[in-house]
Amino acid sequence: MRTTEHVHDRDDHNDPTLYRTPADAVAAPPETLAYVVGFDPTAQRADALFTVDTDPASPAYGRVVSHAELPDLGNELHHFGWNACSSALAHAGHHHASRRYLIVPGLRSSRLHVFDTAPDPSRPHLVKVIEPGELAAKAGYSRPHTLHCGPDGVFLSGLGGADGADGPGGVALLDHESFEVLRAWESDRGPQRFAYDVWWHLRQNIAMTSEWGSPSMIEDGLVPELLLGRRYGHCLHFWELDSGRHLQRVDLGDENQMVLELRPSHDPEATWGFTNTVVNVEDLSASVWLWDREGEDFAVRKVITIPAEPAQTEDLPPALRPFGAVPPLITDIDLSVDDHWLYVSAWGTGDLLQYDVSDPLHPRQTAAVRLGGIVGPQPHPAEPDVPLTGGAQMVELSRDGRRVYLTNSLYASWDDQFYPAGIDPWMVKLDADTSHGGLSVDSRFFPRGADFLGLRVHQTRLQGGDASSDSYCYRR
Repeated sequence: MRTTEHVHDRDDHNDPTLYRTPADAVAAPPETLAYVVGFDPTAQRADALFTVDTDPASPAYGRVVSHAELPDLGNELHHFGWNACSSALAHAGHHHASRRYLIVPGLRSSRLHVFDTAPDPSRPHLVKVIEPGELAAKAGYSRPHTLHCGPDGVFLSGLGGADGADGPGGVALLDHESFEVLRAWESDRGPQRFAYDVWWHLRQNIAMTSEWGSPSMIEDGLVPELLLGRRYGHCLHFWELDSGRHLQRVDLGDENQMVLELRPSHDPEATWGFTNTVVNVEDLSASVWLWDREGEDFAVRKVITIPAEPAQTEDLPPALRPFGAVPPLITDIDLSVDDHWLYVSAWGTGDLLQYDVSDPLHPRQTAAVRLGGIVGPQPHPAEPDVPLTGGAQMVELSRDGRRVYLTNSLYASWDDQFYPAGIDPWMVKLDADTSHGGLSVDSRFFPRGADFLGLRVHQTRLQGGDASSDSYCYRR
């Protein structure tokens, strides 16, 4: 572990961005900055953390205002997150926690980079590098993917076993303050082997994990034989949060390949949430599923199905020509902090879909916007004559639910299969109608291409937290 400077001030005052309730988070001041990771798919240039101005009153609105390059190559920055968030209020030992540091994993390198957003939030700077050997030696994992700040530590999912082995993947615990790898979280993993996301119902002491695949199944692209053989992940797992003991495995059906994002209700008393599957191998559709507790066990049911769209063979990339259709490929979902709106990104078609989920069992589509897409790619209003490359992919939502941020890259090797002509980076903001539903693209906000130094951009985090980075301890 390399440290570039002292990384923790134990005299931090209580952070006002640690919110007691979802309503407090919704009512807090809006974000004025967004943080976005960018990577070089050729691994010849350094990846970077970008800061984008999101204040409509600022002369720099919609522009990249700074970037911090990594000191090493080949990381492929992907998902990242805060060292502390609202869940810290559940634990008296972390009452001085501060949402200050961004922990940024390299999915290819298994290296972790820690950025400090103080004293100037618009210019984060690197303060620590955790080498892959520490993650392997102390937790037994590699290929770090998703992290969430919990009450007792930072939970970091790893797709691979030690040193990139094919498994099992799982969850490592990191210290909130020093960022040192503590141990593997699981005490009894039961039948779980694949990993992807990890989240929880904090007050119920329940955790959930989802499944993508092992390193050899994803790193060189989607493997058709494995997909058609139904070998990618297709299960949800439920755990005892404090002990890491496996409780229940729910199979969504092996035709539903790749169970990815976990979006639990933000209501701390609730036991339901949404997940998505990327593709159904029988008809190329994609789907969203609802889990909820029924007695001691959890049940999972499909609540949204998005069908594939027929297409001319010559318009399709080689990987899809045998099928004659564009699969929607749901690659991200996001649930508003008030649990009213669900956003679904269909990276294959380029659609961002908005659903009213005030009745979670019966989602109702209220809006759709198409940006990019494999066939007939759609433009941005700021450049109506230039079709966007890639498609709506990573989606992040402001705490008040009024702003939606999108980026267009999935994973380098998968980008190349589905968008072989290449992906030029872009970030888009949409304004959401939170009264009756509706989406409109903000024509003033469109960083792209050279703004990101040509690096492909993936996940976004928002100053002060966002819809997918916090769990709350109190209902009111």
